[in-house]
Amino acid sequence: MFLKKKSSESTVKNVVTVNAYTGKSYAFKNDVFKPLDKLTYNTSNFITSYVNNKDIITTKVNISRNIPEEDIVDIIDIKAYEELGLDQANTYTISSVEVETSGEEREYHIFVAEPESLDELYLPLKEETKYIDLIVPAPLLYKPLYKKEILQDNKAHCFVYFTQNDAFVTVYENGQYLYSKSIEFSLEQIYDKYCESIGEKVDEKEFYSVLESEGLKTTNSDYQQTFMKIFAEVFITINDIIIYVKRAFELDSIDQIFIGSEKGPIIGLDDYSQNYLGLHSSDFNFNYNVSSDEWYTDQLQYLMLLSSFDYMEDESSLVNLSTYPRAPSFVNRASGQFIISTAAAITLSLAYPLVYLVGSYVNDAKIYALTIENNELTAESNKYKKILSEKKSQIKVLDEKIKVLSDTYDGKSKMLTSIYDKKVNYRLKSGIYHTLAKELDQFEVHVNMLKSEKDTLWLSLLSSDDRKFTEVIKYMSDTHFDEIIEIDIERIEKDPTSNYYKGLLKVVLR
Repeated sequence: MFLKKKSSESTVKNVVTVNAYTGKSYAFKNDVFKPLDKLTYNTSNFITSYVNNKDIITTKVNISRNIPEEDIVDIIDIKAYEELGLDQANTYTISSVEVETSGEEREYHIFVAEPESLDELYLPLKEETKYIDLIVPAPLLYKPLYKKEILQDNKAHCFVYFTQNDAFVTVYENGQYLYSKSIEFSLEQIYDKYCESIGEKVDEKEFYSVLESEGLKTTNSDYQQTFMKIFAEVFITINDIIIYVKRAFELDSIDQIFIGSEKGPIIGLDDYSQNYLGLHSSDFNFNYNVSSDEWYTDQLQYLMLLSSFDYMEDESSLVNLSTYPRAPSFVNRASGQFIISTAAAITLSLAYPLVYLVGSYVNDAKIYALTIENNELTAESNKYKKILSEKKSQIKVLDEKIKVLSDTYDGKSKMLTSIYDKKVNYRLKSGIYHTLAKELDQFEVHVNMLKSEKDTLWLSLLSSDDRKFTEVIKYMSDTHFDEIIEIDIERIEKDPTSNYYKGLLKVVLR
């Protein structure tokens, strides 16, 4: 089994994983992982949950190796506020994990959440369990797959996972977290987009039943056509993220992509992965050597289980955003120490009253000496507070002057930039049209209508093969990613009077 206990005296006997968004929980006990009907308070349970990617913000920072270890946490907090532009007046839950590097500087991935958002999610859970040991950012749940050697740690992997409330793309390289981003295609949003597309609200249970059991291979033509349109948008968005990651992190390629959802594998996504991404996709379904009573269990529940094992072995291996720790043992609590100290004092005082009487006099003398020292320090403190107050007033006046000068500078800078763009960077549309025409002709795609408005072009396309549409879109996206903000084909339909396919292509230029 994956869990190796450090000691036979460990109080943790079971692992409980909880999805705070759906309320579904599982317990791992006696090598069986099964759903829990109800959460209860039990100090032998290790409680783990996760926070969606959309509910956190992340960044990566570099820190000099010369900084002492005891100062690292403070430096990371300062860097988080600077890099992410956090409000200095607010307090955030900040945690980090170090990236394994050999350079002159240490690298850290920082994960930040708002305490109010965490409380809204986890306080109802804490009411039942009294504590939460571990809250993992969802993108880091994949890390144990490499540590347990379920996946090779010498490749670049992309993970796409759809939950009811979030859908996010995560990239790992050489077993290390690299980048993650949420996309607006959670299962709930896909359902809403489907209803909007057909113009009516369908039964939610029927919709998810078709998506889970038949997916994009459904024989229902109404579902199939709409699913094709929605998932075309999904994979165009994923392709944009992969292009960005490869450019930003200097990746040559993505070796493998895994796609899954909390309701089970979605049939037919591999065709889209190959057409839009040029990658063969695998189901997000791994053999964890853990028994379960269900035909399918949300994979994030399994990943929380593996993360719990890792965290119990090495707390520095994972980011923990939990601010709901379990209560310490009686002897370590302030109340317990007070009771023990009081009992001991009473016992000793009955046996040695003279010793404590002398001790009382000694304490009075110490209090008198400390009072004198406190008065002196208070006077010195007040002096420095006055100096600080004067300096803050001066700083405020200077800040106001700096703001006025900065606003003036920004205004002039924007005006000069605008003039320069108009004189130097103006782009002739005739050149754009020539390039598009050449590339469309290269893929045997014809244009029977073209319309432009500012930086947006609409082209009505004709082709004998609908695959040529996706090929030319992928070619344009890869070739002109630095010139195109968005490229999308609104719809594809077959002309009933001929063998040609029609499509309306939208291109938004930078």
